[in-house]
Amino acid sequence: MTKSLQLAAPTVQAFVAEIFAAAGSSPREASLLASHLVEASLAGHDSHGIGMLPTYVDSAQNGELKLNQSLRTVSDLGGILMTDGQRGVGQVMAHDAMCLGIERARVAGLALVGLSDAFHIGRIGAYAEQAVAAGLVSLHFVNVLSEPQVAPFGGKIARLGTNPIAIGIPRAGAEPIIIDMATSRWAIGKVRVAHNKGEKLPPGILLDSQGETSLDPGDIFGIPKGALTTFGEHKGWCFALAAELLGAALVGGITQSRPKTRPELINSMLTILISPERLGTAEHFARETDALVAWVQSDENGQPSRVKLPGDPERKYREDRRVAGLPIDRVTWNQILAAARSVGLEHDPAR
Repeated sequence: MTKSLQLAAPTVQAFVAEIFAAAGSSPREASLLASHLVEASLAGHDSHGIGMLPTYVDSAQNGELKLNQSLRTVSDLGGILMTDGQRGVGQVMAHDAMCLGIERARVAGLALVGLSDAFHIGRIGAYAEQAVAAGLVSLHFVNVLSEPQVAPFGGKIARLGTNPIAIGIPRAGAEPIIIDMATSRWAIGKVRVAHNKGEKLPPGILLDSQGETSLDPGDIFGIPKGALTTFGEHKGWCFALAAELLGAALVGGITQSRPKTRPELINSMLTILISPERLGTAEHFARETDALVAWVQSDENGQPSRVKLPGDPERKYREDRRVAGLPIDRVTWNQILAAARSVGLEHDPAR
């Protein structure tokens, strides 16, 4: 086990932005990317937080991640918008695609946005949060084009990525419902975090290269590699397959239908945005949502229970980590410092 550092989020965010600026990102790109990574860490999703920085810097240096790209519109039919991320910084490409979709959904009541060929877009829940902040319901299906990491249910060999799905549900006068999950039992980044901390995995998360259950997170990074399992057995496998086809094939992206041939980490995403206001059901939707939430969060005596809503754990993490700082294990921090040195930055804000 490696002892973690505790660093203030603003300090880390400024350092991350500085690293990407030194790597060649524009001020806007560096700021958006740093904000997204730190927000993911604040929300408790260390798998998609600042620990991704070394991968991004390395990918920018080897040309796989294209810095300072602009989102390209492939086709625009008003309520249907198809875009190409051109292997640019995924957090910027997805943010900008969502801005365009939100604008259309507010007018028409419904928008479908396809984003293909963006570099890793990070925590998908961020885009559901972006939608609910605009009063919109959102559904997101994402594929992951990289080294196959997840075995289909009944299989022993990795064939797909972790293929996340997110759903955002706004609530008037209350915190939104944010459903954000990988279709594997764990995201690969979460396994990386455990590996860096020297921790073992719970049973059922990982298969070794022979298809046997493993507790060693290193098995997913070894040669030959192991494989993650899907959540909910066959149910997670069904969602993973759907995310692959809807999140990539339907929007013009490339599916994970072959072994890895280049150092890529590419996402495509299908987003559907719905305006309850334009549907004319906003008041009914809010009333029924509140009634349902009250029902599921009450016990047999009608008293409040301990049931959490999707999004509650992230809000608690944010509250705690804004006060205590971001916990960063020393292996991950040393990897971040090495990435900083590779772009000419020698200082360590933890000192």
